Amino acid sequence: MERDRAGVLRAVISGVLAFIVLLGVVSPGFAQTAQAQVPAAVAPPAQVREMMQLMQTPEVKQWMATQMAATPGVDTAAQNEMSVLSGLLQHARRHVSMVSGAAMTLPAQIGNASSLFFGELAATGWSRMIAQFLAIFLLGAIVESMARYAFRRRRRRLAEMAGMHLTPRVVPALIFAAATMLALFSLSWPPLSQSVAILCAVALIVQRFTICLGGVLVDLIGLARAEEERQGVIAPTMPSRAIALFWYRRSAIFVIYFMLGWAAIQSMEPLGFSPSARLFVGYILGIGLLLIAIEAVWSRPQKDDKRGHGISWALTVYFLLLWGLWVTGFNWLLWLGIYVLMLPRVLAVSTIAVKSLQQTEASFLATRRIATVLLDRGVRALIIAFAAIWLGQLLGVGADTMAAGDKMVDKIARGVIGGIVILLAADLLWHVVKAYIDGKLLGSPLEGGATDEEKARHARFQTLLPIFRNILAVVIAVIAVLMVLSGLGIEIGPLIAGAGVVGVAVGFGAQTIVKDVISGMFYLWDDAFRVGEYIESGSHKGVVEAFSLRSVKLRHHRGPLTTVPFGELGAVKNLNRDWTIDKISLNVTYDTDLVKAKKVIKQIGQTLLENPEFGPHIIETLKMKGVEQFGEFAIELRLSMMTKPGEQFVIRRNALAMIRNAFKENGIEFAVPTVQVAGDRTVEVDAAAARYAAYARAGGEPAT
Repeated sequence: MERDRAGVLRAVISGVLAFIVLLGVVSPGFAQTAQAQVPAAVAPPAQVREMMQLMQTPEVKQWMATQMAATPGVDTAAQNEMSVLSGLLQHARRHVSMVSGAAMTLPAQIGNASSLFFGELAATGWSRMIAQFLAIFLLGAIVESMARYAFRRRRRRLAEMAGMHLTPRVVPALIFAAATMLALFSLSWPPLSQSVAILCAVALIVQRFTICLGGVLVDLIGLARAEEERQGVIAPTMPSRAIALFWYRRSAIFVIYFMLGWAAIQSMEPLGFSPSARLFVGYILGIGLLLIAIEAVWSRPQKDDKRGHGISWALTVYFLLLWGLWVTGFNWLLWLGIYVLMLPRVLAVSTIAVKSLQQTEASFLATRRIATVLLDRGVRALIIAFAAIWLGQLLGVGADTMAAGDKMVDKIARGVIGGIVILLAADLLWHVVKAYIDGKLLGSPLEGGATDEEKARHARFQTLLPIFRNILAVVIAVIAVLMVLSGLGIEIGPLIAGAGVVGVAVGFGAQTIVKDVISGMFYLWDDAFRVGEYIESGSHKGVVEAFSLRSVKLRHHRGPLTTVPFGELGAVKNLNRDWTIDKISLNVTYDTDLVKAKKVIKQIGQTLLENPEFGPHIIETLKMKGVEQFGEFAIELRLSMMTKPGEQFVIRRNALAMIRNAFKENGIEFAVPTVQVAGDRTVEVDAAAARYAAYARAGGEPAT
């Protein structure tokens, strides 16, 4: 397996080197031949100049266009297609010829640059300049090592104080950057050496922060994976630490090599190298990037050998094509291919990083929902927006040309890039608002209020915030879409007017829906009911569970869930507001001592009031109001108590049980219906009374 991979790498390297040699040998000759075939420019005669002026007049142009359109047998689409292909081919040839021609002049340019640079070094002093460049390259590492040694014992304490796992890695990187910039700005530099020193410092700082952030990401992924394994997750969402380390090392090598090459190419400009020479050196250095990418593809951890080999070959060919596009000058196609391959991976890595940070720093981010959303959606928005703007720059539609360009390409590019930015901003705004509202809902549970006012406020939050969230979603989406259409050059005025007309027509055709929506708005405005309250309206009753724009969901106390449109509610009886009075009726015999019964009931009310379970819910305790009426067989007594809404049922049951026991202990009898029969036939009367009593106990009516 290793031999096969080595053979593949050797074949790829040999092919690339052969292509470079062929490019350097053939293209200069081709460029020279093409230049030799171009004759020297000669001033045209006066007659030719007059003819050219006549051809520029509008009448001649119109006549020529008419003749060209009337010419039979000409396929305009085919001509356009051939002209496009010919233009692309000519562009590639010119670019390759220019770069290969620069390869012939590169030794002379290197000599000129060396004389400039070393002449400046000799004038300034060799030892001084060598010491200053050594300070740029070494001072940051030395100061970072000293800081690590000094704070080695306090690292854990600093991490605990900061509450973040990334502190031990970020602080040394910041110290390295500060020391490197201090060495750069505290020393005096000649012009050429200053440019080279700035580029070297930037490259070193970017490399150091790449290593730092990659290490932080690997640590977070490892901690999150360990947490998932500790919780017994069957299919962990985080990659293993070995896979994370593999891609971290390859990415670090790629970035380090890239920044070194970038610094070298950028340093060539102040030294007098031509643009074509810089491109040639960049293409040569790009072979190293190509080989690093191919090696990472072939040595990556794989599960399926056959499928993995196919993917490796496909990616190798894809990387070679990208390098070929770069060499032939099609930079926008190069970056488009890079985006197609890398942008989904970069977004996936950012999602994994944010998720790992949430799992490992749960205590820090638990109460910071907006910060979590900004990390997740904000990073994704920045990545996509930067990619879109960079691609626009490569296409030649930068901010200045897009702002003042009148061409159709400029307008379309401006609309597309602006639309992407607008949609990303709308997405970020929506998720921030949603996170804020969800945080308020989670922080205001119905059962979490300590007082009645807090419970009422929580219920109002649970009622209004979901509706407000839905309205905001619609508003943000509509505004974003209208802004995108306006950026694309579409007139949104007629669209809005047409939408208004359609809205009026729909309103007439859907009066019931409009009635439901408007009725719901006024119910909420009047605060008629809230989530968690028990209401009755006509034949509908139950606990309010949720709202929508046109209906309310009621959960009956027996379980069924009823969805009632607001337009059908009508008058609403709310059984959960402020207080409720519960009335109890008792039937006692005519020989009952009413004063004694009143005292007994008063004692029962005092006992209920002193009960820690019932007392907090009683506003006015149980009292006997007096005699309600004299019945045929009993005196009816009326009792009442005032409690908090929803608490009267439990208190009533316990009060009735206590009344029954207290009446029995004090000799107070409850009245029951009796039958008295008078006459001479005692035996028949007794039998009839016995039958009546038996039927009464059975719940039926005696037969006559």
